[in-house]
Amino acid sequence: MKKAILKTLPEPVANSLRNAKDRLTTATEWPNALLHPWRRDSIQKLKDLRNSHAGERCVIIGNGPSLRDTDLQKLNNVFTIGMNRFYLAFPELGFATSCLLSVNDLVIEQCAEDFRVLPIPVFVSWRGRKWIKPAKNLHYLYTSYLLPGFNKNAAGRLWEGATVTFVAMQLAYYMGFKQVVLIGVDHNFTTKGTPNTTVVSTGDDPNHFNPAYFGKGFRWQLPDLETSELAYCMARDAYQKDGREILDATVGGKLSVFPRVKFDTLF
Repeated sequence: MKKAILKTLPEPVANSLRNAKDRLTTATEWPNALLHPWRRDSIQKLKDLRNSHAGERCVIIGNGPSLRDTDLQKLNNVFTIGMNRFYLAFPELGFATSCLLSVNDLVIEQCAEDFRVLPIPVFVSWRGRKWIKPAKNLHYLYTSYLLPGFNKNAAGRLWEGATVTFVAMQLAYYMGFKQVVLIGVDHNFTTKGTPNTTVVSTGDDPNHFNPAYFGKGFRWQLPDLETSELAYCMARDAYQKDGREILDATVGGKLSVFPRVKFDTLF
């Protein structure tokens, strides 16, 4: 009913009402996300990471099928941010990423046990506390679906931008990296449907590097590529404004927001 009413209003008025509602929702969430003891501990740990890699290069690893055509062994001694279920690649690689990040509720809920045993720093959304309790290597990030923007302070509220990759870009910025290289960010899904709709896999996963990534029975949400591109543009502009850069070394990816480079020329 409320959505129907908003559609009848002039767009500027409707947007104003949506923004007011989003700001009110954010205001009610903020005290808990700031003052809860678990978050206070994470905020302190995050502050210790600020500019800890100033001027360095890192690689954000997406999970697209193109990873099968990428020589990941070249990243053994490079700082890497893995996302969601990239840990499935660890046994074959023979090494783990420098850290792992996940902010989607469905992924965290279904993979909580896997995340708990990872021997690397793990970053999850503050909502993830429902499934993962505090640990020495665990960091809670206050991520939100509301109020779009790129936040240079990862200890604060981070807009998710409909993709964990955008959160990784904000985290990398906070840690001081001057150059961020994307791989496996194919920005292309075989499975089609309404963005953000929850679906259940009925067989092998064709959208990721491993058929078991979102395998049979796994609940996941269809991508919102349009919102993701909006977020990526924000990240590109924030990095460029500060004399930093994000490069896309994905093999055959469909994303056109960032300068494209060949992976083998970098590593």
